[in-house]
Amino acid sequence: MKHRFSLALGAVGALAVALPGQVTGISAAPTHMFLSCDDRTNCTEVQNSSEVFGANYYVGHDEPSTLFYSSLPGSGNQMTYRLTLPSDPPGTSPTNTYNFQLHPAFWFGMAMCDVQSYPEQFSTCTPYSDTNIKNNPDPSAPDAMARHAGTAFMELQFYPPGWVAWPPGNSCDATSWCAALNIDSLSENPINGTVLNSTCQRQVGIEYVNFAFLTKNGRAQAPANPVQATGATFTPDGSKDLFMNSGDQLVVDLRDSANGLVTTVNDLTTGATGSMTSSADNGFGMVKFAPAPDQECTNIPYDFHPMYGTSSEQTRVIWAAHSYNIAFSDEIGHFDYCSAVTGNNFVNGQGKCANSAQEGSSGDLEAADADDNYCFDSSQSLLIKVSGCQGTNAGFDGVPYQSVWPDGDTTHHPTSILFSSPLSNGSTYDRMAFEADMPRIEAADFGGSCNRTTGAGCTNPPKTDDGLLATFYPFYSNVGRGSKCLWGLGNDFPGVVEDFGKDAQYGPLLKLTYLVFGGGGRTLQRYNNYRNVLSSNPC
Repeated sequence: MKHRFSLALGAVGALAVALPGQVTGISAAPTHMFLSCDDRTNCTEVQNSSEVFGANYYVGHDEPSTLFYSSLPGSGNQMTYRLTLPSDPPGTSPTNTYNFQLHPAFWFGMAMCDVQSYPEQFSTCTPYSDTNIKNNPDPSAPDAMARHAGTAFMELQFYPPGWVAWPPGNSCDATSWCAALNIDSLSENPINGTVLNSTCQRQVGIEYVNFAFLTKNGRAQAPANPVQATGATFTPDGSKDLFMNSGDQLVVDLRDSANGLVTTVNDLTTGATGSMTSSADNGFGMVKFAPAPDQECTNIPYDFHPMYGTSSEQTRVIWAAHSYNIAFSDEIGHFDYCSAVTGNNFVNGQGKCANSAQEGSSGDLEAADADDNYCFDSSQSLLIKVSGCQGTNAGFDGVPYQSVWPDGDTTHHPTSILFSSPLSNGSTYDRMAFEADMPRIEAADFGGSCNRTTGAGCTNPPKTDDGLLATFYPFYSNVGRGSKCLWGLGNDFPGVVEDFGKDAQYGPLLKLTYLVFGGGGRTLQRYNNYRNVLSSNPC
């Protein structure tokens, strides 16, 4: 869950050019680069990372979320949100808390078609159709999960300013926000237990990512697909990309087109607009599923379209930990202070917190441990000069688990993200849910206390390394009423109408069905989340 960039270095004509499926019309830089999800902060969380990445990789992504449900046609593939970007406290004091410390990103999500992605059973996927709902655990049933179309997950991610620059950091600018369209796919066949060949995995990863910043003209700066992506793909450019200010009021629009999903952000405060279409013309593509012993690594140009027509508990990405389709999520559980960073490579982001260093906030210091990865020294920050790590905070004691979330103290803490429930074709989503994947990241098979088969030892909030409950866990609240009703995340802050029981809002343990890897279509059930489905949408 760290944020590693893997690079294949070489002159033009080597890896970056010799790979098949070259996109025309986009000039590729000589250095190939891709996002490696085995330790990246912002990838879609898989249901069982040891199965995908091996036992020595990330523990998981902590993603408190709101999910939105509607049976109206189109609610699974076109929607509009209102969004106010949060602000940081004034000044640059390292004793304050800033947005990059609470969340390296937050995002709006949607399930997508990708016929080269898990479970690798069909060469077609009917876009925006509920015929794709196949969750039956019986492998012989017509709607068996084993007969599900290939699935990916889209995240329109927003990145806070002020720390280490892309790449390999998460800030586009010292003071401005930016956004990118991410589509995560999983190159794995769970029916017969095969995965993408190791040669291609080294070039694109097994959970591969299409990535493009939202630009002012809607054209990608460089290929978005992982086979052909270059350093230019992940390097923001304020003259071309949409940069936004803290506090700006935005309209976020997601809708399908003939050429793929169009994501558009209109900044009502500045009048600027940015967009990106998940099209082959913008360099988006699938990675051809070529299991071992084949060494092929081919981009298949592809227009990514939404998978489902509606949004419900049944419209999910079957390889993901969450029960997501239409959702908003915050990416938390990463940043922790580090008193001394060692072994840092600014290109690859491989810094560690030194063995002799301390992690944690003032008054809660302890020796650095194994979860202090993807670390950067304060000198590498664009604005706020603090040293820290953004890998998995498996001990649940980093900054996001402290009472430093929005609470009305704008001198020392950020303001809240504020966003509306989505509208689809002008209609509201009549139900919603709160969901958090604490069981997935507190799993006993990763050294935690939670047995995901029985639910024993799973706690909300999660437990720290010393067996105590985390100091704090952020929660959603309503702000305002009626047409002015917005969702906020953090602590109680001025304007809150209802907090739904604070962290208890995430509800009881949720058991989801998954395919057994190599099981010929057999399924198992795991507790990966807490979920609380409300009978109506209060906002």
